Amino acid sequence: MKRFSTLRRAAHSAPDMFALVADIEAYPKFVPLCSSLRVRSRNRDGEGRELVVADMTVAYKLIRETYTSRILLDEPKLAIDVSNIDGPFEQLENTWRFHPVDEHSCDIEFSLTYGFRSRTFEAVAGLVFDKAFSHFSESFEKRADAVYGKVA
Repeated sequence: MKRFSTLRRAAHSAPDMFALVADIEAYPKFVPLCSSLRVRSRNRDGEGRELVVADMTVAYKLIRETYTSRILLDEPKLAIDVSNIDGPFEQLENTWRFHPVDEHSCDIEFSLTYGFRSRTFEAVAGLVFDKAFSHFSESFEKRADAVYGKVA
């Protein structure tokens, strides 16, 4: 299994960054390798949390794979947890935590663990995924600057 984690300061509020990452339908516009995303189901519980099941298709040159994830959007705790249901990954789990610093900035804690079902697929696509995942949180920060405005 491969692991990646980062802690970055963003010049946007924790609620704004949570909303941006929770807007999964917008991912094809800015997330590396994401060519499409389809929400299968969306359910809310009594604690302000939302459970989403979605299919994401990733594409790079001749590689095109779709995987299904369970996404728990916990707005009260400013937390997002994603886990793999089906697809080319043996394991795919990622977490987002948004820690307010002040009303205009937050620390974003992002971690990712993943491994492929097929050694052949890993040999072909592994480096592409490694590179994309290592820039994942940066793509959300750039998107935040575009949506909320860049702070000088």
